[in-house]
Amino acid sequence: MSPVYNCQAGGQERIRHLGCLIAPKPYAMLRTRDDSTWNSIWILAGMSLAPTPMRRGFVLFFSLALLVAWWTTSTAQQAPDSAPASDAVAQPAADAAADASAEPVDSGESAPAASDSDGDSTTAAGATEPTATGGGFASLTSGSGWSEVGYPLLTLVIGITVVLGLIIGFRVNAFIALITAAIVVSLMAPGGPEAKIGRVAAAFGSSAGGIAIVIGLAAVIGKCMLDSGAADRIVRAFSNLLGEKQAPLALMGSGFVLAIPVFFDTVFYLLVPLARSLYRKTKKRYLLYILAIGVGGALTHTLVPPTPGPLLMASNLGIDFGLMMMVGAMVAAPTALFGLLLAHLADRLMPIPMRPLAGQQEPDPLSDDELPSLTMSLVPVLLPVVLISASTIATTVADMEHSALLKPSDLDDWQGFQTLVAQQMDSEADTPAKRFFEKEALEAELWGAIQQGDLNGEQQTALLAYLNGRFAKDKTLYDEVAFQGVLLNDVAKAKLGANLVRMKEADVERMNRALFESAYPGLVTSHTWQTPKRTIANWAALFGNANLALLFSTVLCMWVLVKKRGLSFKQLSVAVEESLMSGGVIILITAAGGAFGAMLTTAQVGPAIEQLFGGSGDQMSGTSVLVLGFLIAVVLKIAQGSSTVAMIIGSSMVAAIVSGKPLDFNLVYVATAIGGGSLVGSWMNDSGFWIFAKMGGLTEAEALKSWTVMLSILGILSFGFSLLLANLLPLTAG
Repeated sequence: MSPVYNCQAGGQERIRHLGCLIAPKPYAMLRTRDDSTWNSIWILAGMSLAPTPMRRGFVLFFSLALLVAWWTTSTAQQAPDSAPASDAVAQPAADAAADASAEPVDSGESAPAASDSDGDSTTAAGATEPTATGGGFASLTSGSGWSEVGYPLLTLVIGITVVLGLIIGFRVNAFIALITAAIVVSLMAPGGPEAKIGRVAAAFGSSAGGIAIVIGLAAVIGKCMLDSGAADRIVRAFSNLLGEKQAPLALMGSGFVLAIPVFFDTVFYLLVPLARSLYRKTKKRYLLYILAIGVGGALTHTLVPPTPGPLLMASNLGIDFGLMMMVGAMVAAPTALFGLLLAHLADRLMPIPMRPLAGQQEPDPLSDDELPSLTMSLVPVLLPVVLISASTIATTVADMEHSALLKPSDLDDWQGFQTLVAQQMDSEADTPAKRFFEKEALEAELWGAIQQGDLNGEQQTALLAYLNGRFAKDKTLYDEVAFQGVLLNDVAKAKLGANLVRMKEADVERMNRALFESAYPGLVTSHTWQTPKRTIANWAALFGNANLALLFSTVLCMWVLVKKRGLSFKQLSVAVEESLMSGGVIILITAAGGAFGAMLTTAQVGPAIEQLFGGSGDQMSGTSVLVLGFLIAVVLKIAQGSSTVAMIIGSSMVAAIVSGKPLDFNLVYVATAIGGGSLVGSWMNDSGFWIFAKMGGLTEAEALKSWTVMLSILGILSFGFSLLLANLLPLTAG
């Protein structure tokens, strides 16, 4: 028998025995065996013995979470599948990983690629679009309301409790806390017991696949820019041009502009070394500098296309692309200025010194003649921005061709096509024609002409316009039963397995055109996707891929470091290894946050929230629609972490609610209100939170007090400016 354990012991030995943290005195008296079972029993007993209410509360929440998770493992399988998309989680997370890895995290984007990927697989499998009826808070108490709404929301609350309880209550490492929470949520989510742990690992891998290369290379870029003096040179140039007092404005402006074509995480990685260099020079206002970068980048990322969230909001709500850019910038600009004032206030209330990043030492200040030239310093920062921006522009131009849409010459045999469509529509079974055509949406005269097989030229044009409208907007045309026996072509197969939630309008058009061609072979001409503009866009996408663009920048940064400091290859290797060690920690935490968000999606939290708000669209005023869109985005953001997913799902829900209802203002203000809501509640399931905290060298508590609060205020301000502009500048046709 081992000696009585001394609770006064410090360091890791005391932390290891959680009983000491809960009830030190009784634990010290009774703890006589170095046995993990005794320790676990004492943790549960500490619920009644813990000396402080805070400790009792954390232990109670954590224990309840584990007990409920254990209970649901055996009971959830007995209940019928409730959420409309519950079958959708069967699609492996790996199917979405390839698509997720093609683009970095969307800030504030929550949880990064894995969270979005898992959510996308739900949509891919045929989740229904939200409707304007049949929801509301009453659904919590209806017969199926508990299984469809109440239980997923309970899962959400327990997941949040586990994360906060472990990190804040027990000071557990964020990676361990997030993975534990992901497993708890997965245990409570639908699915067989054999898949509950494996899907957490799959979601973690999918998330890491989307951000690991970018974070690793960005860590090397930051280290090399600091050690070579390139970051110092840029900061000194800023200071000389604008003055030291205006440096925060310069950082905010840089983030504001760069985040329009470039993802938020990449912008923050590129600019945070400048903030660190500014602090080394001024010895103050570090929190102000990094918040200024975050303010500018986060706002344009959520309000101004062509970043995915605003772009797809515009598509879902039928908003002109240029109008979305203009109004998004009009809302983002004044909000950013207010955000900069708030950053000044936050820095005064909570001055935080710059801390060395894990595994890195801050370099000594250099004289001006030891620094690289301004051009040499700027090229590594601007090169990826130029490459990524060029890719965005080229892809946008190619998408505007709409080459997948139908033209009159694309139907080789109109007579045969009309005959086949009429036969399929009259069939009692589900057929492709019933997916492409809706009788109630077609004019009676047009439908009669189809049945009789005598469409004239004007009617053919009207029919193609109807189909093209369906091709551009509807991601759910495919149905396995309706397309049974149809041999899908390669394009259709590839697109159906891709990321449907994030899918751009041009890719939706291509997917539906491929389905149409597969359903009517020999009657419809295969479309030409590889136009000259598309070829240019594809090459631009190769060099504008964030992974390759940052690799080019990394090579340049290492060359500058070797050239200016005369390092040997061995010394360069040591410097790179130091930076990668700090980047590895960030990758683990960010990917774990992505896995947590993915499990919340698997637990049907999103559909539960949709049903909760689903019946809110009847007889709503324009202001009420703005408020509803904002609140839906807030709830979705807090629930799953990704701003992009919150914007896409939120705009889809609001589009269904306001369908056919006249508003006193343009729908673009609904989009900016939703974008503002997607900023509120950036916490530990959001990759942007961890990027800000770890790349900035802040603790979790400091990030919650600064980043989370700041973005929440920015989201509310964005909503306020949307409401103001909707009344002052409604942009209605009348």
